[in-house]
Amino acid sequence: MKKVRKLYESSSGDRWYLIADPSGAVFIRHEANAASGGQVEHEEIATFLNRGAGPEQQELLRLIGTLIGEHPADA
Repeated sequence: MKKVRKLYESSSGDRWYLIADPSGAVFIRHEANAASGGQVEHEEIATFLNRGAGPEQQELLRLIGTLIGEHPADA
């Protein structure tokens, strides 16, 4: 079963999701708004993060940051 988490939805209706499929692959799904043609694209995490520092990338980084707080470091 695929696991899906919405990362961000822009004011124009574009949506980005973090997807984990049954094979273990994790990627970003971008759904463009209807005015832009409604195209769906899949993108590797590194490519997505290297594309810029928009609110959708910031949300993924925030989500990753929440994982760090759950496990104290052994220092």
